[in-house]
Amino acid sequence: MVARIWHGRVPANKSEEYLRRMRTVAIPNYRAVPGNRGAFVLHRIDGNIAHFLTLTFWESRDAIAGLVGEDIEQAKYYDFDANFLLEFEPFVAHYDLYSD
Repeated sequence: MVARIWHGRVPANKSEEYLRRMRTVAIPNYRAVPGNRGAFVLHRIDGNIAHFLTLTFWESRDAIAGLVGEDIEQAKYYDFDANFLLEFEPFVAHYDLYSD
């Protein structure tokens, strides 16, 4: 299994609306892709900035390509992101998951 982590920064005064969009658009989109094994949003406020992490779990790197295309290292953005994000980080991080 593979974990995919994306980070974004939003002005704190827009964070509740951004969180709503993540919960109603992005998370359902991730979960609808074959091979997705879970999707979560982590959120914290630090002064005037809200940090968001999306943490998604996938059965394989090929499954991730079903969401973002062949270059799975590229971040995926939605149309609404331009109204919220302070910057567009170009890449995400992937981690292989292991358990006993």
